[in-house]
Amino acid sequence: YFHMGNFFLKPQTLCKMGQGMKRMMAYDRVANERNAISGLQLANSQLKWYRLDDGVMGGQSESFHEILESTSSSLHFKGHINTNGGGFASIRSKIDEEGLPKETKAIQVKLRGDGKTYKFLLSDGNSSTGGPFSRSPVWQIDIPTEKSEDSCSSVTLPLDNFLPSFGPRAVSDSDKKKYQLNPQNVREIGVMLSLKLSNGSPNPVETFGEGKFDFSLHIDSIDLL
Repeated sequence: YFHMGNFFLKPQTLCKMGQGMKRMMAYDRVANERNAISGLQLANSQLKWYRLDDGVMGGQSESFHEILESTSSSLHFKGHINTNGGGFASIRSKIDEEGLPKETKAIQVKLRGDGKTYKFLLSDGNSSTGGPFSRSPVWQIDIPTEKSEDSCSSVTLPLDNFLPSFGPRAVSDSDKKKYQLNPQNVREIGVMLSLKLSNGSPNPVETFGEGKFDFSLHIDSIDLL
């Protein structure tokens, strides 16, 4: 055992911590943003997607995304989750500096899922947004999906139903009262698969998975209502 302050740590624990730190240091978010892939449109603006996975905090999950021209430019978000030291994968896209139109009431997404529950994200686009020390939340809403490779389903996501999030902790009543989602402040959108639902509760094994597993989500369109 090694003594660190008031804690005694096993050698294997220290080894895992060191490996996680190496992965975190090696994760290149800037390069991911620089290599963003164009796909889909939102309010006549071209979206450019980059990946942001739990490697940013030392995790081992990894996602991939591509545009499938054979399916009318569908965005395919796929990869694998590893809950050992992490548990999320996501893709994000910046939007126009003007944000979403102030009259926006909801977002409509047409997709083909794999039976897992994903989340749709809205934020001001700052890299620290939604973190435990941030003053600005990431706004989230759950997207339950049915397992289907062929049939497309449409889900409507009212802005009033998005919840403010600061990392994995549960959303408090005070957060709900304190923060208001202003569509004109949105600078980035995203889609995430996470071990936590939008309210901070665990994503059940039936709609998430356990251990190491693959996922696949096709997004055919994103529209404002």
